[in-house]
Amino acid sequence: GEAGVEKDNELDAERLRALCARFKGVYREAGLSFPEDPLEQMRLAICAVFDSWNSARAIKYREVQKIKGLRGTAVNVQAMAYGNMGDTSATGVLFTRDASTGENRLYGEYLINAQGEDVVAGIRTPEPIETLRERIPEAYDELLRNTRILEEHYRDMQDIEFTVQEGKLYMLQCRSGKRTGVA
Repeated sequence: GEAGVEKDNELDAERLRALCARFKGVYREAGLSFPEDPLEQMRLAICAVFDSWNSARAIKYREVQKIKGLRGTAVNVQAMAYGNMGDTSATGVLFTRDASTGENRLYGEYLINAQGEDVVAGIRTPEPIETLRERIPEAYDELLRNTRILEEHYRDMQDIEFTVQEGKLYMLQCRSGKRTGVA
C-alpha cells in the first residue's frame, strides 16, 4: 500500500500518526473539525453503522440475496480486549464441538501475544486450543465453562471468538457454528 505495508496491523506508531494527521486534514478540507471526544467518536461510529443499512450496496446485497422483512442492523459496543500484552495474553477462535465429526470436544486454535485477526491471517502458526490449558490454565477453565453454558443456552454448536488479556478471559462473539452433514 501507500504506507509501504500490505495490512493495517503492520503499521508502526510513526506511520499511524502520519495517517491520523492525513485523516484530520480531510476533515479540515471539508470545513469540519475532527471529534476529539471519545463518546462523540463512538456516537458517530454507531450512526455510521445504522446509516450503512440504507446504502446502495447494502440494499443491492439484500435484493440479490432475497433478504426481506428486516428492519435494520444492530450495533454491538464492547470494551477493547488486548491479546497482545505478553505471555498471559492470547486470542483465538473455536467451536464447542468438532465441526466435521460432531465429537463433543473443543476444536479451535489460538495465538499467544496476538490480536484477533492474527489467528486467521497466517502471520504465525496458531496453537491447538487444548494447549491453552497449560499456557493460561485459569482462562482455559473459564473458557471451557462458558462454552458449555453457551451451547446449552443456544442448543447448538457454537463458533466462538475470545481474547485473554493478562490472564483475564473476554468472550467477544458467539454464533451457531456451521458443520458437516456427518456432524
